[in-house]
Amino acid sequence: MTINARLRQALVVAALGATVSACTATVAGTASPAPETSPMSSADVFAGMNACQVLDQLNAGQGYEPGENKSRRNECDATKPGVMGNGLALDPVQGLREFAATNKDVVDLTINGRRAMQADIPTGGCAIAVEVGEHARALVLMTLATGPRDPQACVDAQALAEKLEPLLPKVR
Repeated sequence: MTINARLRQALVVAALGATVSACTATVAGTASPAPETSPMSSADVFAGMNACQVLDQLNAGQGYEPGENKSRRNECDATKPGVMGNGLALDPVQGLREFAATNKDVVDLTINGRRAMQADIPTGGCAIAVEVGEHARALVLMTLATGPRDPQACVDAQALAEKLEPLLPKVR
């Protein structure tokens, strides 16, 4: 299985059951933090954020191919020839509780002051879910060409999550 296929499969496994509306149009350029929203808001906290645009911004200058979204969900994966792949899923429906319920051996983390959780991806690699609200999360995925159990995958996933966090909506 290719890295891209393995990463895509990992995205589906990790974000299983998420329902996200179709991608929205955004203005090309640098992503910026989304506006603050209240927890009672039923709107998509990621409205206006495109996972591929955000992932491409985070991967800039590191040799990654442009991110690809091959589903209706707001998720994206990118590959780096011969080295690794990473992914980002912006899930406005599932929070950390759902992440913990669908993954084994979840580890609690803090990413730049936000609650987060880490788990191994069953197909290899590492997933980090960053809390955006009680029922919303950003999911960072990392797979390495060095093998499915390389601990560097979680180190790299955490570094990517730390770069992502300032771009995420602040929910009161």
